[in-house]
Amino acid sequence: MPTHKPGQIEDRQDGLALANALRDCLVSGLALFDPHESSLAFNREAEEMLGLASSAGQPIALDLLPTPMAQTIRRLLSGGQSPASRQVDLTVPNRGPVTLRLSLLSLPPQKGVTALVLVLHDLTPLRRIEQKIWRLDRLAGIGTLSASMAHEIKNALVAGKTFIDLLLEKHKDGELVDIVRREMARIDSIVSRMLNFVGQPRPAFAPVNLHESLEHSLRLVQSQMEDKAIALTRSFRAAPEIVNGDDHELQQAFVNLFLNALEAMEPRGTLAVATEIIPSDTVTNGCPPASIPQLRVTIKDTGPGIASKDLEHLFEPFFTTKLAGTGLGLPITQRIIHEHRGAIEVESQVGQGTTFNITFPAWGQLV
Repeated sequence: MPTHKPGQIEDRQDGLALANALRDCLVSGLALFDPHESSLAFNREAEEMLGLASSAGQPIALDLLPTPMAQTIRRLLSGGQSPASRQVDLTVPNRGPVTLRLSLLSLPPQKGVTALVLVLHDLTPLRRIEQKIWRLDRLAGIGTLSASMAHEIKNALVAGKTFIDLLLEKHKDGELVDIVRREMARIDSIVSRMLNFVGQPRPAFAPVNLHESLEHSLRLVQSQMEDKAIALTRSFRAAPEIVNGDDHELQQAFVNLFLNALEAMEPRGTLAVATEIIPSDTVTNGCPPASIPQLRVTIKDTGPGIASKDLEHLFEPFFTTKLAGTGLGLPITQRIIHEHRGAIEVESQVGQGTTFNITFPAWGQLV
């Protein structure tokens, strides 16, 4: 049977996203222009692109359209050439900013009247992919530079830490000694996290019992839960609970998520951890169903929640809302999940806690 090498599934997902974007761009909206009434009759696809209420095929006056679009159409009409096209940026209700290409075509005259057709192509999906590619290219360059800097800093820290430890042994100010040692350890931790984030992954994949991995990760944060009297609820319903992965890497990802939840919650909060199998024909969160069954892990806290403006930046390196945070915990967690051919999503509202949903291909589906 064929095997899937690491990265193949991610490549297929990226290719599918590009194919979907191209498909969306190929869907055309049409509008028939009436030069006498200066109005347009839109088809359903065009109305959806523009966020217009259904007009049941009735013409809409040009002046009633969004100003940038009306101005662009007038420029096309004044050009006197066919075909002619222009790009326009609009803000569409319920869709936000969109980029459309408007093309004006002249049809053969009928009974002495020349019909004009406006063709609309939605370029927004491609624009978003271009932005992601640009961002990934920029991050790749930053990653190479960061890895080099972190490596050099870590080497220098070895000699510096040894010298400082010798000085601190002779220093009488116990409070200062503790501060310096804590800050040196923090610098070392930040540099190690940077190297973990930008370094080449070397996971050793094997069958992993996800329930055992979760239990071990929970034991590692047990003291933090007890300090804040956090209640823990489990609902491990996935069967089978086996995934193909690296146990130590997965535990690091789960511990990062558990610590984030515990730090966010006030004393006597609740941490809920659940697992379940999602069949391949199930639609979740409005997304298309996966082609194979998925094992989903849900981690939910009763913390203050995350502001909507911060949600889209959660997995960006060095982004943090904590006073002493490094902004590397969640990016590292996301990288580990992606290495395991999985996906991670977050749902949160201010005052209603935060939920992380992690999905992995169910065991036996990647062979």
